[in-house]
Amino acid sequence: MVVSPTLGIDNFEINSVSQEWIYICVIVFYFKPCISTRYLMKNLLKTLLVLLIFSFQTVHAQEAPPQIDTRIYDIINATSANRIEGDIRRLANFGTRNTFSDTLSDTRGIGAARRWIKSEFEAISKSCGGCLEVFYQRDLVTKEGNRRVPKDAYIVNVVAVLRGTDYPNSYVMMSGDIDSRASNTMDYEIDAPGANDNASGMAGTIEAARVLSKYKFKHSIAFVGLSGEEQGLFGGRGLANYAKANNWEMIGILNNDMIGNIEGVDGVIDNRAFRIFSEPTSANETDRQRGARRFTGGEVDGNSRQLARYIHKQVKTYMPEMNPMMIYRLDRFGRGGHHRPFNDLGYAGVRIMEAHENYNRQHQNIREENGIKYGDVIEGVNFPYAKKLTAVNAISLASLAFAPPAPKEVRIGGAVRPSTTLQWEKSDDPNIAGYKIYWRLTTSPTWDNSKFVAEGNEHTLEGIVIDNYYFGVAAVGKDGNESPVVFPYRQIRRR
Repeated sequence: MVVSPTLGIDNFEINSVSQEWIYICVIVFYFKPCISTRYLMKNLLKTLLVLLIFSFQTVHAQEAPPQIDTRIYDIINATSANRIEGDIRRLANFGTRNTFSDTLSDTRGIGAARRWIKSEFEAISKSCGGCLEVFYQRDLVTKEGNRRVPKDAYIVNVVAVLRGTDYPNSYVMMSGDIDSRASNTMDYEIDAPGANDNASGMAGTIEAARVLSKYKFKHSIAFVGLSGEEQGLFGGRGLANYAKANNWEMIGILNNDMIGNIEGVDGVIDNRAFRIFSEPTSANETDRQRGARRFTGGEVDGNSRQLARYIHKQVKTYMPEMNPMMIYRLDRFGRGGHHRPFNDLGYAGVRIMEAHENYNRQHQNIREENGIKYGDVIEGVNFPYAKKLTAVNAISLASLAFAPPAPKEVRIGGAVRPSTTLQWEKSDDPNIAGYKIYWRLTTSPTWDNSKFVAEGNEHTLEGIVIDNYYFGVAAVGKDGNESPVVFPYRQIRRR
């Protein structure tokens, strides 16, 4: 269900209720002065003519899309802290999930963990009539040339795909890491429960699959458990290469790594703030593209940054109690996450995580020294907070998968003119309502101004000088869901 909008007639908006009042007022206006039958027919004809004009305008008016999709609220409410807690406990109880730990046991090690994750995806699929395609994706990593690899082993990812109805080869992805580590990543036998790092992100991914499997989407959604993160992002690299080899059209990947801690090592306790890390521009851009930015701008407008802005907007719209922090950096200072291998290939990808880390609880042997407890144990996880960040992911995945494809061939023009023109390739999607042109001051982190365009593939913003703003275009579905904004790096070619 979506919220019904008003009908836009040129620059004047009327809804069905106000239309009725207009009709009544017109009738009263014309019939009131009637004092004889002679004027009755004359005024009646006038009235019918006015009503005909209003009816014609109403029929031919382009209905603006709704501002919100109420299904998104249902998705938030369906996300369960109790289920997430159960999954985190189950993952932590495998003792260790080190990439090179036991693969044969059914109760300990990464082998048991990944088999359990796969069984959970399969159970979700069974409950929705086989809606998920569940499989392993794996690559061999060898000790030679890898200083954090103690022995040759297969890096095994678990993938569950909810196939899209309209664009089955177009994917939006949510990931969590399967593996864990203690102080020494080479020690694959010591206990490393990894409750927050990263059973929280993996449990959130499983829960998002449970919730979203109840819906049908235009695009495919992939729910992924990635391995080998602690040894060098091996799982992400393997799946990114798999996606490229199979020509997956990637809308974006939401990498979740530590979404359950609210007590920072800095003493701050915060159960509402979280971070969205994104790189500014594509890592694989050409020298020509990089050079063009010197003249057109767009240094902070790559596809990953647009994905971060999209998530930020979703949260501000549907979860205003949360405080999303867009961090203008690929990842934490000098560190990395599993979205990076996707970024390396030019795919949009961000890292979603808690705002205040506790370094005593990550990459540590379980112990107590000088009254300080170390280790990534279950007591360090706040399950309601993990639920909130899971919902952040779920609503972003849903809106991206509900929305029409992002516009292609977006171009811009307006040099030495008191206006700015945007141009794009018009979509043939029958469910598209139109396009939304966004613009912002060049120093603003968010898209602050917008205008909906129902028809055509070009629009001029009169009085908006191109030199003073950045611009973008998004496609808008009839249900109100939007694609990510596309930044126009290319100029309009006039013949």
